[in-house]
Amino acid sequence: MTRTSMITWAVGAGLALAATAGAWAQTQPQSQNQTQARAEAQERIIYGNQLMTPQERNEYRQRMRELKTLEEREQFRKEHHAKMQERAKERGVKLPDEPPARGAGAGARGGAGVGPGAGAGPRGGRP
Repeated sequence: MTRTSMITWAVGAGLALAATAGAWAQTQPQSQNQTQARAEAQERIIYGNQLMTPQERNEYRQRMRELKTLEEREQFRKEHHAKMQERAKERGVKLPDEPPARGAGAGARGGAGVGPGAGAGPRGGRP
């Protein structure tokens, strides 16, 4: 290998390493933000979460995971709703009458994501 090709290879390898490190560093805050956003979204779907301790929210989520049928989960939600209404009344807090709407299949990110859509690609999202 000639001196010129060795220098060229070393510079190329250094640039590739720098680009990879830079890209990795940029993804870290975003990953932390996404994790935090998911946790906050999960908190909002528990009716009366602002009246619950972190331990109670964890227990609520654990109980929901343990329930096997939709009917069991709905019954548990109704019981929880009544309990939170009573707690709110005791504390002089007003909660909405209905629990937060449950999205159909929205997933952890609430249905938002990247992918083809209007304006994506060379045809601007047209078929």
